[in-house]
Amino acid sequence: MAFIKVIEPEQATGLLKEIYDGLVQSRGKVADVHKIQSLHPETITAHMDLYMSVMFSASPLSRAEREMMAVVVSMQNGCPYCQEHHGQALNHYWKDEARLSRLRTDPATAGLSTREAALCTFAKLVTTAPAVGADGSAVAELKKAGLDDRGILDATLVIGYFNFVNRIVLTLGVELENNPGGYKY
Repeated sequence: MAFIKVIEPEQATGLLKEIYDGLVQSRGKVADVHKIQSLHPETITAHMDLYMSVMFSASPLSRAEREMMAVVVSMQNGCPYCQEHHGQALNHYWKDEARLSRLRTDPATAGLSTREAALCTFAKLVTTAPAVGADGSAVAELKKAGLDDRGILDATLVIGYFNFVNRIVLTLGVELENNPGGYKY
């Protein structure tokens, strides 16, 4: 249960109703991570703009790689909400529940490519000890795995975004919905 007041879609009016209606049209439904921001509707729009850019825009990273990093970051932060939502999104691409389970338990056992393993290691490092990579060594490891500068930037944006969202979810008590799936990927 959320720790702050949340305006549900059926109670929304004005700008908030427009935003909720747009989310239903574009994403299939309104996620609780957006409803938690209902007291400040403009932040929902800014949040979605950032999310769509980081996760869906053209990138050297595949959608699956981005969702994989989202799961790794959320695992490190102990965020079940984002683990579930983005685990489902990742499995939309992987179509392998056992592999997803292994990723959640220990990425080294998930049959990852060298590039995927490097992205997971980077996601864990940037989440748990961001200052460790301040000497450039973390970026150098991604370059060794074949990522270019744009891919490294995009990976860092995904990781930063999910650290941001995990903190909103955990701090404000956003709980996993009864039916967390059903989104348009």
